Amino acid sequence: MVYELDRAPTAVGRGEGAPVVRHVHAAPTAPGSSALGPRTFCGKDTFAMEAAPWKPSEHPGSSWYPPEHADRVCSACDAVLEDET
Repeated sequence: MVYELDRAPTAVGRGEGAPVVRHVHAAPTAPGSSALGPRTFCGKDTFAMEAAPWKPSEHPGSSWYPPEHADRVCSACDAVLEDET
């Protein structure tokens, strides 16, 4: 799982503020590796995204995404994962 972040500037001349999660995407791992693959399930490039600390395997019975970001889940990635279950 990866976060598509919005890095909005905080004030003129002050640099960037804390990144805000814009969308939550699902991404497969690269073949033969635990590293993220180059694309999310919806086809977006993962290069500029941040790996999420949420691990669904550590939360049995929960969704693939963290509950606090349920309103930011990519519907295309979610649809792919629903089809796989």
